[in-house]
Amino acid sequence: MAYLTGQPVIILKEGTERSRGRDARKANMMAAQVISEILKTTLGPRGMDKMLIDGLGDITITNDGATVLDEIDVQHPAAKMMIEVAKTQDDEVGDGTTTSVILAGEILKKAGELMDENVHPSIIIGGYQKASEVALEALERLALEVDLDDRETLMKLANTSMRSKAVSSARDHLSGIVIDAILLVREERDGETLADVDNVQIVKKEGKGLDETELIRGLIIDKEIVHAGMPRRVEDARIALIDVALEVEKTEFDAEIRIRSPDAIQAFLDSEADMLRKLVDQVVGSGANVVFAQKGIDDVAQHYLAKEGVLCALRVKKSDMEKLAKATGARSVSNLGDLKAADLGSCSVVEERRVGDDRMIFVEGCTDPKAVAIFVRAGLGRMLDEAERALNDALYVISDVVGLSKMVTGGGSIEMELSRAVRSYAAGVGGREQLAIEAFADALEVVPRTLADNAGLDVLDTLVALKAAHEGEGGWSSGVNVFDGGVVDMLEAGVVEPMAVKLQAVKSAVEVASMILRIDDVLAATSSGGMGGPGGPGGMPDMDDE
Repeated sequence: MAYLTGQPVIILKEGTERSRGRDARKANMMAAQVISEILKTTLGPRGMDKMLIDGLGDITITNDGATVLDEIDVQHPAAKMMIEVAKTQDDEVGDGTTTSVILAGEILKKAGELMDENVHPSIIIGGYQKASEVALEALERLALEVDLDDRETLMKLANTSMRSKAVSSARDHLSGIVIDAILLVREERDGETLADVDNVQIVKKEGKGLDETELIRGLIIDKEIVHAGMPRRVEDARIALIDVALEVEKTEFDAEIRIRSPDAIQAFLDSEADMLRKLVDQVVGSGANVVFAQKGIDDVAQHYLAKEGVLCALRVKKSDMEKLAKATGARSVSNLGDLKAADLGSCSVVEERRVGDDRMIFVEGCTDPKAVAIFVRAGLGRMLDEAERALNDALYVISDVVGLSKMVTGGGSIEMELSRAVRSYAAGVGGREQLAIEAFADALEVVPRTLADNAGLDVLDTLVALKAAHEGEGGWSSGVNVFDGGVVDMLEAGVVEPMAVKLQAVKSAVEVASMILRIDDVLAATSSGGMGGPGGPGGMPDMDDE
């Protein structure tokens, strides 16, 4: 509502609620900090788990930040922005979601303290931008080169990502599988080495234990062989991928066929069988002894394929067909007339196996597979889910290193060193912007502080010891020892992380914090409950939704 010559002028729709200035900023910052607080206790090897119960009563128990934020239902727009940060972090680098969210929350907390001292948000944002640039430069300077042939270093990187997960007891075994998988699927594109995690299939089945998890140099197809007369195992497999139905094509118009004698009926049926026989002969003539079809296969065609000793699966998912092509070297054909020996893929064995109550087809022993499978086993369904999340994180970590072969030390050591670099830069800036830069330096210390807190250590003593270690010569790699207390050299302890993860975490945290700080006016239509839920546009998110 505006006033003109003393008369009210209605501008906004009736029922619209508005929150402006300091109130709007405070509400948004508090909502974002609530999301940060939810994840804080999950950080590090001594972090706690969250039990998430959805509307159907399904339970998820995890300490994976991306999973927690994906499962909770929030209404406040600022809280949703924090969740988007976590999704961006997860999509880009696959790890470090918790770090990016708690860093963003701490940056906003420090900004709130400065705003209470009448420092303008624009000055705070400017200081944060300069501080983040200094931090990223320091990160580049402190990063260590990674040799992709150095398996010991790759094991340390994968182990670090899984150290805080429920499957950490089997991390050495799982890390070895992850490294082998990524090194197999890596490829050169435009002069760059890349490893696409989507080319690693993860298949879970209850039974046995985590130590029975294995790498398949090929794929696992969750289908059964279509005909009882077909072989259950084919060695020296020559694989055809068919994207066409092995059926007699139906006409697009209705037709009436008049048959006046039994012989004519038999001739009609025989002609249909002959057509199917010709289709099968085209497949067999190419030399294929295994067929994966994306569409249907007629019963008569299945019979002829079985007589020829061809193993066959139908209605295979398109994504699996694409992975089969990458794993075996086969080319998918849409016209059987074009199928020839050069289009066939190969592997040492294709076999149907019974796993629990299900039957699955294993394609193994591919020569140079660019798609592989990890067959995950565990006694509990929830442990399988947690193992899948841990493997995904580790796969992304090794993939990140393949793309950008640099790493940094963990345990809060790199954040403490970045904090020192930013604080040193702040001394030469002056003015109110210096306060914002120093606040950013303080915010970076939230990672070692949270690690110590989650481990039950004295936070003050730990930070004092950590700062003293970093002041000393060669102490840049000192981090929090969450198991025994005190400070330890993270490089010697083998706690390392990809530089790409920290790079993205800092960028994402600064971007979302700056975006939230720029908002000074919130307009909410309340017809649907308002974007702040029961509390209105500037209200806190309903804790029951968390």
